[in-house]
Amino acid sequence: MNTILLTIDPVAFSIGPLTVRWYGIIIVTGIIIGYLVANAEGKKRGLPEDFFGDLLLWAVPIAIISARLYYVMMKWDYYGANPGKIIEIWNGGIAIHGALIGAITTAYVFCRVKKVSFLKVADIAAPSILIGQIIGRWGNFMNQEAFGGPVSRDFLESLFLPDWLIEQMYIHDLGTYVHPTFLYESTWNLVGLIILLLFRKANLHRGEIFFSYLIWYSIGRFFIESMRTDSLYLIGDLRSAQVMSVTLIIIGFVSIFYRRWKVRPVIRYYDE
Repeated sequence: MNTILLTIDPVAFSIGPLTVRWYGIIIVTGIIIGYLVANAEGKKRGLPEDFFGDLLLWAVPIAIISARLYYVMMKWDYYGANPGKIIEIWNGGIAIHGALIGAITTAYVFCRVKKVSFLKVADIAAPSILIGQIIGRWGNFMNQEAFGGPVSRDFLESLFLPDWLIEQMYIHDLGTYVHPTFLYESTWNLVGLIILLLFRKANLHRGEIFFSYLIWYSIGRFFIESMRTDSLYLIGDLRSAQVMSVTLIIIGFVSIFYRRWKVRPVIRYYDE
């Protein structure tokens, strides 16, 4: 079948020397929507109206810095020899696990300072984190990055994808179509979001929604990572994202089991 190959321009618009990319717009959109959802739920759960706004002022920049540092550490052979490149984040190079480490650590310290239960805040925020990831992965789509190995056009059509999406999965430098791993992860996270919202109605023990997020996201990321061609590696063929995924899965399950059977008195999601 003859097809006109179309590539979406990653640049949304330019104003003089300022270039605004779709990636940045999409990431900011995900943050805003996630904030609005968390803020609305937080007010229901008795948090101050400005709680998540104040938290984001710290968490977002720290998450960006930690995401960059994580990436730099995984690529130290290059950045150690080219230290001037470390700050060039505009040329790409951030890692979601680094962002999670930075954001979660910041939230923990922030909650300690504000004398608010970290697990209460984490449960409220978990669906919003997934919202940010669901939307944010489409930034990778716009940049034609974070994709998987080669596939045929017939395979992509068998997934019932629209033509505009299929064509963006044609990588001209490779001369082939590739797995839309951004879409796999975005879809996996969408299912996870629905599950977490249902968990709210199940009235689980405090912390279980957040730990369920860690488990769900990490299971999907572990398998999807195996398809990607741009993975960060620890040693040899050991992918850092898969190691982190296994670690978070273990942390999630151990934390749920420990709190459910050892922590008394039980505090549930809807408890103040």
